[in-house]
Amino acid sequence: MSTPRPGDPALVLVAHGTRSARGVEMIAALAEAVAVELGVAVSAAPNAALRTAFVDVLGPSPSEVLRDLDGPAVVVPAFLASGYHVYQDVPREVAESGHPAVAVTAAMGPDPVLAAIMAVRLRAAGWRPGDAVVFAAAGSSDSRARHDVRRAAGMLAEELGAPVRIAYVATGTPRVPEVVASLRESGAERVFIASYLLAHGLFHQRLHDAGADGVAEPIGVHPGVVRLIAQRYRSAARELVGARAR
Repeated sequence: MSTPRPGDPALVLVAHGTRSARGVEMIAALAEAVAVELGVAVSAAPNAALRTAFVDVLGPSPSEVLRDLDGPAVVVPAFLASGYHVYQDVPREVAESGHPAVAVTAAMGPDPVLAAIMAVRLRAAGWRPGDAVVFAAAGSSDSRARHDVRRAAGMLAEELGAPVRIAYVATGTPRVPEVVASLRESGAERVFIASYLLAHGLFHQRLHDAGADGVAEPIGVHPGVVRLIAQRYRSAARELVGARAR
């Protein structure tokens, strides 16, 4: 763990936002864990070294947080695929903030680290080799996000050494219950759902009603996720500081 030096960019962790109390608590716990990893404090105070922001449902928005910051900032989108929120909402919020020194990292996923965590969650839910796997993502109308989901599913299949079937919870087809039913019709004795969701909420709850034998927990707060976000921040912070020094 390397502790940021005075004057290092602030980290703005941007999440979607949820009405689920458990989901909100998870984002707060994730921010706290990242702060510990970086050796900084997480706070809602202006100019705090780590702040959280949301693009929907909750506040503050990324633009509101960035307007509070005097120094440079690194925005890390805590999204598992790069769709509308990453390609449209985050850049718009940065532009609206008027902040002169902001770097935006790639989204969290897809990444082999997340696939490894999903495999751990699946095994904890009771999955065994030979059981069918449904890779459940929220879904998006953005083709780039769907491409990311396919990449993430491929990573999980490689991690498990077994095929996985992609399904969507909210946007896009096929839907999760349809794929679970299809696998059973094809002869699968046991079907498990791998949750490609970051936190608990309405979407994850729907997975429990899809007819599977088990549902893995969301990716959630895991040391691998914490390190992934910290790595995204450190890389972007070095580039941002270097660019400002030239």
